[in-house]
Amino acid sequence: MKHDLIILGGGPAGLAAAIAAYDAGVRDLLIVERDKELGGILNQCIHNGFGLHTFKEELTGPEYAARFIAGVRERNIPYLLNTMALHVSPDKVVTLMNRTDGIQTVEAKAILLAMGCRERSRGALNIPGYRPAGIYSAGTAQRLVNMEGFLPGREIVILGSGDIGLIMARRLTLEGAKVKVVAELMPYSGGLKRNIVQCLDDYGIPLKLSHTVVDIRGRKRVEGVTIAAVDERLKPIPGTEEDYDCDTLLLSCGLIPENELSREMGVAINPVTNGPRVNESLETSIPGVFAAGNVLHVHDLVDFVSEEAAAAGRAAAAYIAAGDAERHEIPIRFEGGVRYTVPATIDPAFVRDALTVRFRVGSVMKNRVVRVLMDGEEVGKRRRQIMAPGEMEEVKLTRAQFDAHPALGELLIRIEEA
Repeated sequence: MKHDLIILGGGPAGLAAAIAAYDAGVRDLLIVERDKELGGILNQCIHNGFGLHTFKEELTGPEYAARFIAGVRERNIPYLLNTMALHVSPDKVVTLMNRTDGIQTVEAKAILLAMGCRERSRGALNIPGYRPAGIYSAGTAQRLVNMEGFLPGREIVILGSGDIGLIMARRLTLEGAKVKVVAELMPYSGGLKRNIVQCLDDYGIPLKLSHTVVDIRGRKRVEGVTIAAVDERLKPIPGTEEDYDCDTLLLSCGLIPENELSREMGVAINPVTNGPRVNESLETSIPGVFAAGNVLHVHDLVDFVSEEAAAAGRAAAAYIAAGDAERHEIPIRFEGGVRYTVPATIDPAFVRDALTVRFRVGSVMKNRVVRVLMDGEEVGKRRRQIMAPGEMEEVKLTRAQFDAHPALGELLIRIEEA
């Protein structure tokens, strides 16, 4: 079996990419989704706050997903559900498995990676103590409450202040549980400011920054946890321990892009994002293999996932139409606290009307200016009152700016004090 484009993942990134590729002329495409329905993680995100950028209105996660699912069905874009991608070869042969067809291989002219991300588990956190029942990732707890109708506990402590953990603090409170504290290892929250206000402050839930869990009590079921303050090296400070009686510990300690398939096929991975290293077309180090959404880098808003994935879908369509092309890669350099950029490299010849460069900073910064320089000449600047690691930043570059620098050799993004 052969297709022009195979999209791995039927969540918000995969759906937006499929619609954009179809509208750009690709008719022979296939979405592969391992779950029993399209929509991905949005199906369990029943809170509102989605779609403000994309649709200019506030939607719940399922409502946001439904609009893209409708777009896929209106275009009769085929998709496989309950189907796992087991392997992708460098020459773009995908091995799939499901209960109906067993194991099959499918060839593609182009592949778009949209597998999303997963949560960091307890095993990656090195928390001492026994391994009793009652320890959940925040996303697992979200699915249990919102989709399975199961309350994981009555007295909750949350480790980590990622957005899912903050949202679950509110959700569990509304269901009658008591969230006693949210402890965050870093001196700043990993979530959006609006979620801190709406999910913690509005419900009187304390947030303890520079704190972590140092012990879990209980053998069969969690009976309590001990948290302690940490120093600048993130090591617990003796004498700062606080005990909390609880029956449940939720972990909201970061998301990891789901890139086992990407690594296996030989895609170059950015060590900062743990996602593929891509160019301005969101194309990976393997020609014809594109990536978008949380598999590329963890986003704060699903609207940006959809926007990015649509760009990747259009780029995949252009690749299918034109095939491999000679490229002149220019790395994007960054200074002043930027942790990474997406894309990591650009070829100005492949920039269409505009290019959005997204990045995150490594610490909370106040009163800064973001400057963009092409071969040392400033082509744009943006003043920011505050920047935080939990919120994505971006700069937009126009085709005219690239045309004004036909022999471009360096693009630099620099953060300075205002």
